[in-house]
Amino acid sequence: MAGGLLLGVDIGTSSSKGVLVEPDGTIVARAQRPHEVSTPHPGWVEHDAETVWWQDFLAITRELVAAANGRPLAGLGLSGIGPCLLPADEAGKPLRPAILYGVDTRATAEIAELDAELGAAAVLERGGSPLTSQAVGPKVRWLARHEPEVYRRTRMLLMASSFLVYRLTGRYVLDHHSASQCDPMYDLPAEAWSAEWAERVAPGLPLPELAWPTEVVGQVDAAAARETGLPAGLPVTAGTVDAWAEATSVGVRSPGDAMLMYGTTMFLVQVLREPRPHPGLWSTCGVFPGTRTLAAGMATSGAITDWLRRLVGGEFAELVREAGEVPAGSRGLLLLPYFAGERTPLFDPDARGVLAGLTMRHTRAEIYRAVLEGTAFGVRHNLEAMREAGGAARRIVAVGGGAQGGLWTRIVSDVTGTEQQVPAETVGAAYGDALLAAVATGQEVDPERWNPIIEVIRPDPGRAERYQAYYRRYRELYKATREIAHFLAEEQRAAD
Repeated sequence: MAGGLLLGVDIGTSSSKGVLVEPDGTIVARAQRPHEVSTPHPGWVEHDAETVWWQDFLAITRELVAAANGRPLAGLGLSGIGPCLLPADEAGKPLRPAILYGVDTRATAEIAELDAELGAAAVLERGGSPLTSQAVGPKVRWLARHEPEVYRRTRMLLMASSFLVYRLTGRYVLDHHSASQCDPMYDLPAEAWSAEWAERVAPGLPLPELAWPTEVVGQVDAAAARETGLPAGLPVTAGTVDAWAEATSVGVRSPGDAMLMYGTTMFLVQVLREPRPHPGLWSTCGVFPGTRTLAAGMATSGAITDWLRRLVGGEFAELVREAGEVPAGSRGLLLLPYFAGERTPLFDPDARGVLAGLTMRHTRAEIYRAVLEGTAFGVRHNLEAMREAGGAARRIVAVGGGAQGGLWTRIVSDVTGTEQQVPAETVGAAYGDALLAAVATGQEVDPERWNPIIEVIRPDPGRAERYQAYYRRYRELYKATREIAHFLAEEQRAAD
């Protein structure tokens, strides 16, 4: 229905969020529900789809439908954490908790096995990304090997967004972007499932139909309408992975545009015409038909600031104020932020955090600033890898909770030597979902008018120069401590 309100709902790692939006981008209402991940074993990270994904969705949509106050709805856009693996039976009923994205590292043996079978170079060429804990294919093989009875009953491979699409419309469909992270089952140049490799990884399993996130793939059916409060017949988009929906929400859609998401982890998405496959990055389909993106993700960032806050006490505002009074370099401290291993560009799950240079004169202020600087060095490392893959960013848009308040973003600009644009709305993926719903239902959308830039953060030349020496040592410190970190990681596994 042209001109009606738009709904966007996103299922995140630690919370689900939804927005109700006017056709011009004005937010009418917001809703949020917190939740937690389950970690039943070391290296396992899961969500229960029924109690987390579906119940959150029900609560959020009921709240937003009530906020619409009888006004018509035009479309629903969806996103969620990904890539994930939720095995379901022929009726779409989950058979076990969903295995989450790269933070779940259970399938390391299967990664090595598939690289040996298919050839790591061939996987990178066909899929655009190396096999890592982020890839779905090794998780599927892990399921078949370790839970064969579940695998025998599996008839659908779902993610957070496609699970919701199926519940609402009865369509078993996955968007091209999410599929392009199902390495090695997707052929990136062909924009299609790789039938031969898919059969080797997931023998006998029917794969979902493919669609773009800008497409309507179905309508809310009568049963879903009764349960959710949504109107029957409401158009539903194909959905996508949350970080790509968030990039869309801030206008990252043209070659050279990049999003830097400040959250529990740092995540970068950059749009390119044709990226070169890079062994330290993920190359995927974009949100819009025919587009390509490079992606990078750190294993921890904001998670470390929260860990430190709980360790030393105090509120975030207090710690930020104190750290802001410390000069660049944290009075001689240097941190490796690999507290949960590292994803791009190292792909080293056994990397570990290091805080070098400590003396008894250092306080929590210096340590907190060193944490922010360490994550900034990680961002620079990833941006340099993106440039190697043909992705020099034309502009960088900062989003996420950590983009507010100033200190963290200023440090990142000083370390990287790049400007960052901050948009009016950093509500996240749900806002991008609403925008994609507008596109999918044929409404004319101007992303710049939806979410204008309100601040530009520029690097300070003096601090940027000082950080050059620290960045060189940051890169050297990982190499110097890698073997020790791997030994300690093995010790930690033995202790667990």
